[in-house]
Amino acid sequence: MTALTVALVLVVAAAGLLRWRRPAWYWMTFGVTFASLRVLVRYASVMDACGLTVPPSRWRLALARVANRPVPESRPPRILRFRPTRTGLVLRLGLRPGQDAFDVAAASDRLRHSFSMYGVTSREVRSGVVEVRMTGYDVLKRVQMPAKLDTRPMCVPVALREDGSVHYRDYRAVPHALTLGATESGKSVYQRNLVAGLAPMDVALVGIDCKQGVELFPLARRFSALADNPDTAAELLDALVSRMEGVYRLIRAEQRITAAVPDAEIAADIWDLPAHLRPVPVVVLVDEVAELALFASKDEEKRRDRIITSLVRLAQLGRAAGIYLEICGQRFGSELGKGITMLRAQLTARTAHRVNDETSANMAFGDISPDAVLAAIQIPAELRGIAIAGDSTGGWHRIRAPHTSLRQAVNTCNRHADRTPDLPELAAYRPELTGPPETPVPLSKTAPATA
Repeated sequence: MTALTVALVLVVAAAGLLRWRRPAWYWMTFGVTFASLRVLVRYASVMDACGLTVPPSRWRLALARVANRPVPESRPPRILRFRPTRTGLVLRLGLRPGQDAFDVAAASDRLRHSFSMYGVTSREVRSGVVEVRMTGYDVLKRVQMPAKLDTRPMCVPVALREDGSVHYRDYRAVPHALTLGATESGKSVYQRNLVAGLAPMDVALVGIDCKQGVELFPLARRFSALADNPDTAAELLDALVSRMEGVYRLIRAEQRITAAVPDAEIAADIWDLPAHLRPVPVVVLVDEVAELALFASKDEEKRRDRIITSLVRLAQLGRAAGIYLEICGQRFGSELGKGITMLRAQLTARTAHRVNDETSANMAFGDISPDAVLAAIQIPAELRGIAIAGDSTGGWHRIRAPHTSLRQAVNTCNRHADRTPDLPELAAYRPELTGPPETPVPLSKTAPATA
């Protein structure tokens, strides 16, 4: 056996081992080259087989007849851009006359088989231009967030999408959100990623955790206010409504509506105010919304109506005042009482992990997309962390957050505890902390020394 043969065998063995154990490394070393060649060589024939070509135009047919040449072949969409990425390939296609973005979306599964890729998704960039994203391996099996992320204020990278792009929680674009998930579905990990992403930002965190605080109180050093029971939650929400009204008075006083001020500088929310006057934005995390909506007596019913009314008011009016809602729960349905569907209508961003019933999935996506409902109820129990994320535009994605342990989230919150703002309206609900901040605990165990 020659040295060249031995080297070839070693390369093939290394490629097979990488593809099995480290698909991301395999893609970056071998897969991206093979896939690029496969797509470029097969492109015309695959597009023809998938029905994504158009017949030649009349002037081309006439020119062929005049010149006595063969009849021109059907034309596939033009490749405007071809870009390899760390997870797959991105093609930007220019559609031919008579083609539609829906044609490409409908053929995505056939393109996946024809190009031997793991997944294919498409979206319309603008009229006549479609972006096709192909993934070379299962990016959700072992989530690895890219090194370069969007660092805009109030924009948190929380998960990875199945097409390899990053899923952001952008509060300024989508102020309020609903997150559903059954027990052991990965909802708590998603919430930890959200808190850990918000911790380094100039934002106040307010938590309502009616499970006696077991989820949010370990992160208390980064929270400006916390409530662990419905009675305290009702008072805390009333205080937030009072803060919202005070912020609106400030905006009204600083609107600067004069003839000398351009329209773009007239203040309509806190982000239009000068930096030295701008109130700190507030993110309110409700860990289990059903605990706030359930009641067993007349007094509890009055408290429940008070809580839901405050949540609806914050959802309807809080965006301009810089108050954003993150409503989480295992179950979310109309049987929770009046006001629930009104609250749901204000929660634009929707995320559903595995749910135990179709009704919850319908409450999340029934008014967005029937396909998203079907995808949500089909998440298997063994795939913890997989979720469906959608918004009011009708688009939806399959996502998965990187695993973040409670210790990692606690370390992050303790590291940024100095950023926790003091809000006078919420001072009575500031969590009581005893002793200095914990020293961050190493996340990896050291091996014991041996003689």
